[in-house]
Amino acid sequence: MDAPVIEVSHITKTYKLYARNRDRLKDSFGIGKKKRYTEHHALSDLSFTVDKGECVGIIGTNGAGKSTILKIITGVLTPTSGELKIDGRISALLELGAGFNSEYSGIENIYLNGTMMGFTREEIDKRMDDILAFADIGEFVHQPVKTYSSGMFVRLAFAVAINIDPEILIVDEALSVGDVFFQAKCFHKFEEFKKQGKTILFVSHDLSSIQRYCDKVILLNKGEKLGEGTPAEMIDLYKRALVGQIDELTQVRVDGSWSEERKLEEGERWKTNFEQNPNYQEYGDKKVEIIDYAFVDDTGKYTATIIKNHTFFIKVKIHAWEAVEDPIVAYTFKDLKGLDITGTNTLFENMPIGPMEAGEERVITFRQEMNLQGMQYLMSFGCTRYEKDDFKVYHRLYDIMSISVVSSKNTVGFYDMNSTITIEKE
Repeated sequence: MDAPVIEVSHITKTYKLYARNRDRLKDSFGIGKKKRYTEHHALSDLSFTVDKGECVGIIGTNGAGKSTILKIITGVLTPTSGELKIDGRISALLELGAGFNSEYSGIENIYLNGTMMGFTREEIDKRMDDILAFADIGEFVHQPVKTYSSGMFVRLAFAVAINIDPEILIVDEALSVGDVFFQAKCFHKFEEFKKQGKTILFVSHDLSSIQRYCDKVILLNKGEKLGEGTPAEMIDLYKRALVGQIDELTQVRVDGSWSEERKLEEGERWKTNFEQNPNYQEYGDKKVEIIDYAFVDDTGKYTATIIKNHTFFIKVKIHAWEAVEDPIVAYTFKDLKGLDITGTNTLFENMPIGPMEAGEERVITFRQEMNLQGMQYLMSFGCTRYEKDDFKVYHRLYDIMSISVVSSKNTVGFYDMNSTITIEKE
């Protein structure tokens, strides 16, 4: 069996944090023996291997250490301790335009980057047409890169990175800057690389891409390796990390399907498991108030990440401050531009809540199949009522939270028709 092309062994990266600049200065001159800093472990005893031809994803919450390990692998940072072995030529796209001279033109930066990667001018010349065709920025390639838009920047940087025939390609979130057509071109190149036996190390928050393209996924949490395995296994574990349930092994009851119920502390709400939009909007007379909400997956876990084609549950809890007749509870999915994608309510579903007395609470649970495309959505909840011909708003929460849908296959538009295809020879 061939040796791994990347071998990370017990890597630790520690930073010294100083409260005051003078403490840093005293420390640099070795003045006194007093410890003037606190230590922050960006990485702690991290080990993993990457085999030739693998596409390996690295995922984790913000501050997990994803970018730090990539910078160590590419030589941008030096580890505090541990050992790193690399077998192969690396091309890395870590930060937008990293290594570019803003005063140089695009052409000059292509030569600059190629030379830094160890290529001769003649070798770069042979690849120039492919680089320019992939970047597709026209005559701007002859202008200083300081005049480029962020999209043009990433097009050129990525074109250079993947067209200099690397043995190992490392990408850190850079694809999120390009438009959808450029991203499609990049992922097509990923597939070409995999067929050629190239090795790809890929950091992304786009879990759909992680699931679709990666052979193996490494999950980091607060600088430590939380797990390593298939994309499906690690995405499920990541979902728990997002809502703080890494140490939470119990489950929440939704419709009687599970034997255990997660015990909430007194006064704790389901919504505390989710990140709330600080800029959400709400209005209504609050005769009936939405006091809690949650998303639950098909294993009974609170989650803000839903797997496409899986069952999930939306729970909404309402509290009546006055006696009311048959309130209506609704939810809506929006895209990030604010366009309503889909939604429903208890009236549409012919499930009346019925009259509520003052002080009474009800939990409304929507059981759904997730057929939306893999992307991020904004969620809104509402509680309303028709009083004769008048439409009354008790409480509405607009864009209160976000939901990510993870998909290994996206079709056109927002909704997947889940087609089944047969092909016959006549």
